[in-house]
Amino acid sequence: MRSAARSRRAAGVGLAVLTAVGGLVACGSSSSGGGSGPASASQAAGGGTYTIWDPYPQYDKSSEWVKLLETCGTQAGVKVERTGYDTSDLTNKALLAAQQGNSPDVLIVDNPVVSTLAEAGVLTTTEENKLDVSAIAPNLLAAGQSGGKTYGVPIGANTLALYYNKEVLKKAGVDVASVKDWASLTAALEKVKASGKKGITFSAIGTEEGSFQFLPWFWGSGANLTKLDSPEGVSAVALWTDWLRKGYAPNSVINNTQTTSWQEFAGGDYAFAENGTWQLANAKKAGFGYGIIPIPGKDGGTAPAPTGGEFVSIPVQSDTARYATSQKLVTCLTSTDNSLTTTTTLSYIAPTEAVQAKQVAASPELQVWVDAVKAAKGRTSDDLGTKYPKISEPMWGAVQAALSGSKSPQEAMAAAQSAAASATQ
Repeated sequence: MRSAARSRRAAGVGLAVLTAVGGLVACGSSSSGGGSGPASASQAAGGGTYTIWDPYPQYDKSSEWVKLLETCGTQAGVKVERTGYDTSDLTNKALLAAQQGNSPDVLIVDNPVVSTLAEAGVLTTTEENKLDVSAIAPNLLAAGQSGGKTYGVPIGANTLALYYNKEVLKKAGVDVASVKDWASLTAALEKVKASGKKGITFSAIGTEEGSFQFLPWFWGSGANLTKLDSPEGVSAVALWTDWLRKGYAPNSVINNTQTTSWQEFAGGDYAFAENGTWQLANAKKAGFGYGIIPIPGKDGGTAPAPTGGEFVSIPVQSDTARYATSQKLVTCLTSTDNSLTTTTTLSYIAPTEAVQAKQVAASPELQVWVDAVKAAKGRTSDDLGTKYPKISEPMWGAVQAALSGSKSPQEAMAAAQSAAASATQ
């Protein structure tokens, strides 16, 4: 039963908060899906129609994803009515539906949005609905936690790594095995530039995409989002700034999205590109030999990259009898048996070791992505919750200021920390 307090909290969270979280920077689609609204909350449980909203409008009724949804509905003894929305539309519609007491039965949302919806009283907890998350990797589960409670089950994850062009590195005399930290990566970029080719491309655009791509370097320095202007955090901005100043990275990164950055790499002149799992199919079509390595930490090891991907959650309903069937739907969608189909369809790495092993057995090239996901962390982890977007925006602004030369890395991050501290008080 939705309490009056929960209703007031949902009504009190503006749509701008959700929009600030950013789009699905990993693999979202810009198209919108159609479909009907959620079924009436007064429908009896144990039959009838159950609604599912997801951020995958690119998948139609003939896709493996929608077929899985329908199969799960059949197994639960109900008809599934699915609507696919663009990510930004979905989060806004989810909040509006909660305000109107008309939420879908199952909601699949981008992981940074979970804490916002949870704190607004929109979502139930996994404990309330007896959803088993014991096999889920803790670092992935953390993205859906707020105030010590878990508000959904990750359907899969993706993250970032470095793609490299084998031909470009060979011409430059670079052994990719030597790239183990920032110093050795920078040395490799220097050799590539000297050979007449281009170094590295990435996305530093002034949106959540820019923060998403900057975070592996920020976290890889040992920095924490609660202290943007720490020496470690400043060193990460300085690394990127130095790359631009020395011509190891192009000035275009300031405006690059992950898509345009990939297009630069696909041209064949760049040694490295920071990008995600979702580019694997494009990499195979690139026409040159490529490989993938984890993003290195400042002093070695794999840098923690942010996790992309969604959580399957159960929104608050006034008719609590519906929860039992919703639980069956979520359990079906996230079960070990179905996870391989789901993650393969969505180009994700599974959230459990058992299914990750199956993925690697079928496609050995996914091992580097499994390793990267194991080292990854949620953007709202460290109990940041709804504070994250208020930190992310000044952070990407600082990166833009430093790369454009309008501020030094130290000045840029000091200003960002001041803005973030004020916004999160």
